[in-house]
Amino acid sequence: MKVVKRLRISSKNILFHEIIGLRVRILSYTDTNLNGLEGVVIDETLKTLLIETAEGRRIRVFKPSGVFEFKLPHGEVVVIKGDLILGRPAERLKRLKRRLK
Repeated sequence: MKVVKRLRISSKNILFHEIIGLRVRILSYTDTNLNGLEGVVIDETLKTLLIETAEGRRIRVFKPSGVFEFKLPHGEVVVIKGDLILGRPAERLKRLKRRLK
């Protein structure tokens, strides 16, 4: 039986991890009304994040249009430009594998 060690999400590997379930705050966005919006990522597509706020509002935002602050499960805070998280998690992992070859 093969044992698979699961890596803990960190600032160094967040680009290749699942971000659904993480707390997020929009630091900068093309629609300035969304700056400062906080919530939890409940869905992710190729180009968007669906964020649910504490009030239950669901807002879909385009990844390339913003700068996001993610709070990791162990408390670390990571700021990421949306361009870096374009694609689905599996596609981001494929990009990493291509870079390492």
